Amino acid sequence: MNKLIKVNKKNNHLVEVVLNRPEKLNAMTKPMWVELGKVFKKLSNNKNLRCIIIRGKGGKSFSPGNDIGEFKEERSSSKLAKSYGKFLHGTLGSIFNCPIPTIALIEGICVGGGMEIAACCDIRICGKSSRFGVPIKRLGLTMAAKELEALLKITTYSTAMEILFEGRVFDSKEAYEKRLVNKVVEDNQVEKEAYKSAELICEGAPKVARWHKQFARDIIKNGKVTEKLNNIGYKCYDTEDFQIGYKSFLNKTRPKFKNK
Repeated sequence: MNKLIKVNKKNNHLVEVVLNRPEKLNAMTKPMWVELGKVFKKLSNNKNLRCIIIRGKGGKSFSPGNDIGEFKEERSSSKLAKSYGKFLHGTLGSIFNCPIPTIALIEGICVGGGMEIAACCDIRICGKSSRFGVPIKRLGLTMAAKELEALLKITTYSTAMEILFEGRVFDSKEAYEKRLVNKVVEDNQVEKEAYKSAELICEGAPKVARWHKQFARDIIKNGKVTEKLNNIGYKCYDTEDFQIGYKSFLNKTRPKFKNK
């Protein structure tokens, strides 16, 4: 059996994390949530990585969310659901708190838990035929508060409520209008566009990208800029990459950053 979560190393700076269950459109199971969390925790400690792309295998679906077939054994009571939720929420936290820039490469279906995974990424790029939504009202289920938190970080309160109350599955145009995705491209251009974005990220000074991510997350969390956070913003001037960057700019050459 193929690994349910695959990690494809593209080079020393870029890796691709793949939800690898195409025969089920990459519907998430408990083992997949557990493994995905472990993968992101491990990747988060890699000092050389500059970008992570996450996608679904097969080109037809990012993920439709949780496999409903698992509910009878794994989520048929509040006690079981709470136990399951620890893995699911832990994994979403591992993706959201990853210090490395992340891109969700979305092909096809991106619904429920799949949309939650994408929401935890920094950038989301999808194809025109992609579909989004959280139709859990049909199952008599709530979106757990920790899952709703991820959705509220990328869209407004009223939009999140519309998505949950109505339970519709909607197209990529509407997803873009709702600020759920950054870019919508032709279906055959999604991979190319995602990797173009990743390459641009990898070209930059990696410490700077991580600092920007830290600044933004802290500001959103605290609702203000603390003195401590503001002071961290000056650390870049003491890096070797800053010396490389500004000298390259003056010399009109392309900088080759060392992550130092």
